[in-house]
Amino acid sequence: MRRATRAWSAAALCSLVLAGCSAGGGTDERAADAKPAAPAADRKPSGKKEAKPVPEPAALKGARLNVTDGQTVGVGMPVSLTFARPVPVAERASVERRLKVTARPGVTGSWSWVKDRNLHDGQRVDFRPREPWQPGTKVTVRAGAGTTRTFAVGRSLVATVDVRTHTMTVVKDGRTRRVKVTAGAPGMDTWNGTMVVLDKQSRVLMDSRTVGYGKAYKDYYNYAVHLTTSGTYLHENPNANATAGERNVTHGCIGLAIDGTARRFYDEVIPGDIVRVVGSKETVATGNGYGNWNVGWKEWRAGSALS
Repeated sequence: MRRATRAWSAAALCSLVLAGCSAGGGTDERAADAKPAAPAADRKPSGKKEAKPVPEPAALKGARLNVTDGQTVGVGMPVSLTFARPVPVAERASVERRLKVTARPGVTGSWSWVKDRNLHDGQRVDFRPREPWQPGTKVTVRAGAGTTRTFAVGRSLVATVDVRTHTMTVVKDGRTRRVKVTAGAPGMDTWNGTMVVLDKQSRVLMDSRTVGYGKAYKDYYNYAVHLTTSGTYLHENPNANATAGERNVTHGCIGLAIDGTARRFYDEVIPGDIVRVVGSKETVATGNGYGNWNVGWKEWRAGSALS
């Protein structure tokens, strides 16, 4: 099922009232490891009159980052900055120039303006490296003069759900295991493509009326891993006891059996981990959660105002 009553953490993309299942830097390839400028006291006078500092774009006031200071995230987590109001196209380049991502080890990455499912165009800009982060990477994000966050990339976990074989292959730090699942039934297909864990909750109220499925269901479900803002979850589902590994019966979510399978995955997953769905139909949109990895690198770079 695909919607939640509340967000799991401040790092989540947005808060939802109810939940339900449905199918429903610049553009040049510079590494995000630039050294800081030398302190003013160490610089030699140039003999020229110094230019007045350029005022910071007003859009940065009140802008919110999706990562918290000191947080540990999965290898797929983008840096996402959202604004209180849409940033006009003419002002986006000046905003990007005030954004900086420093990574150790260094990465090739780019900002790109993303149309968020629940926001207006111009209210969200994301940074992602060309490839998923390396485990152990330390990242510092600066958004203007007033906002700095430092986070770490933890171990690697990538889960691949094949809706045709009704299985999920979990690769964690090089170790692989296979899990039986049930996915979206025909006509209510689970989104295809790469999603990134937004947050998780031990218990979520899911209501089919919030996603256009009438009164099909309204109940609490346990061990819910949140994948899209449209309400896709990977969660414990009693129906999976008989159908996991055999057929797809959900309203778009990915169901796991109640024999401890769901809880094990829930306990080990963290925000930023990657869940990839193959063999389904429509690919999840870039702004429906963190669908950033479904965009090719050339297209991603073209989304920067500095391209």
